[in-house]
Amino acid sequence: MTTIQPPSTKDDILQYLLKQGKATAHELADTLDITPQATRRHLKDLEAEGLLKHRPLQGGLGRPQYIYSLSRRGRDRFPNQYGEFAISFLETLMETVGETQVKEVLRKQWERKADEYRRRIGKGSLKERVDKLVKLRQEEGYMAEIHNAKGKNDSDSQEDGYLLAEHHCAISEVAESYPTVCGHELEMFAEILPDCTIERTHWINEGEHNCGYLIKVKD
Repeated sequence: MTTIQPPSTKDDILQYLLKQGKATAHELADTLDITPQATRRHLKDLEAEGLLKHRPLQGGLGRPQYIYSLSRRGRDRFPNQYGEFAISFLETLMETVGETQVKEVLRKQWERKADEYRRRIGKGSLKERVDKLVKLRQEEGYMAEIHNAKGKNDSDSQEDGYLLAEHHCAISEVAESYPTVCGHELEMFAEILPDCTIERTHWINEGEHNCGYLIKVKD
């Protein structure tokens, strides 16, 4: 028999911030009836997990105060039907305008995404650019990380290239129903790193545990 775990204090904090939008540590302590010390400890842990963000509260004397709110990853912890809605929308679009037009819409969407990535990544060494790419993917919920292609300690060596690993796909439901979006994603990486060859090494859609891409400077 499955035992349902009761909500934890951290869950209560996340729930409160979801409903209220923001709060100080004192507000959370008073509302949830826990000590300020315990509240700050929980907030520190949640922020370390990337679920919260904070900004200074202006004014006042004594100990600095901060306003806490959910990060994008924190919001993603709560159930949503974004993937289901996107699939339903694409199916309706397919019925309305046809498969050719839907493919063109998807291609245009990835072109826009490539333009945004290029603008935010800018110029620099390959290592600098792939590090920025990983950060952008992490912001979008892809749980991405980068490794030297041969696992060497010298992470600045570009000779063997880099492996981009994404352990969670933010559009997995859409990709499962419309795998062509993964092809557009591969094209997008090639667009934003035009001096590199990009090769898919792993694919969640084929039952593997992550999506992986080998990024190497062109000969």
